[in-house]
Amino acid sequence: MRVAFQGEKGAYSEEAVISYFGDKAELFPCKTIREVFKNTEALVVDFGVVPVENSIEGSVAETYDMFLTSSVKVVGEIILKIRHCLISHPGTTLADVKVVYSHPQALAQCRGFLTSLGAEMAVTYDTAGSVKMIKEQGLKHAAAVASERAAQIYGMSVLAKGIEDYGHNYTRFLVISTRETTPQADSKTSIIFSTVHRPGALYNALGAFARNNINLTKIESRPTRQRPWEYYFFVDFEGHVGDEGVKKALAELSSCTIFVKILGSYPKASIEL
Repeated sequence: MRVAFQGEKGAYSEEAVISYFGDKAELFPCKTIREVFKNTEALVVDFGVVPVENSIEGSVAETYDMFLTSSVKVVGEIILKIRHCLISHPGTTLADVKVVYSHPQALAQCRGFLTSLGAEMAVTYDTAGSVKMIKEQGLKHAAAVASERAAQIYGMSVLAKGIEDYGHNYTRFLVISTRETTPQADSKTSIIFSTVHRPGALYNALGAFARNNINLTKIESRPTRQRPWEYYFFVDFEGHVGDEGVKKALAELSSCTIFVKILGSYPKASIEL
């Protein structure tokens, strides 16, 4: 099977793919999250894996925004522990490093260490891609924030390990596909909805879950981009769309909202602290 992910070989997204599908999957790197969605929709690949939130830096806006217009379903969830390394050319020392490249989320997660290093921070589209770039361009006074695996893939040196500001650093990924899953005992469901703009509208919408004893695990708002200060709400909750309680909650939700989209039900991922 072919699985798309955003980034170069050695990216954390690639690591998430391998942890979920094993090493038999054919890896399909993409430059952007949008490309992962588009290739999955067009059946160029069987599945895509996209980051949706980090336990330190929060949500990945591009992923949420793509779900609004995409026809793909969420069929799986991955929670990956992130351990950042500072990577450069063999022979380069910490004192030599003048600029550090990486994805903006990775730079933000290591802000304390990088500030103490005194180096300039430069944003790129990918963690592993930054390692590849400084190698190919021969940037001797540069380093990248990426995984230890990326250093091994590109033959570079690790100057420091575990440079993230907080030890409990996890990224949650969603597995997307044109397929749908079958009900399982320990499932989660993701949806999008919007309400009329009046007092109590969101309260009434969320009450549908409380009345049916359904536990919400995540709520996120994103601008509708149609009118200022109006929002779509992304909600994750425990249960499968085939469960009776979930059916009742969604029916109630539909009666008090102006838009509901079910993104999919999928097995809940475990986390090792």
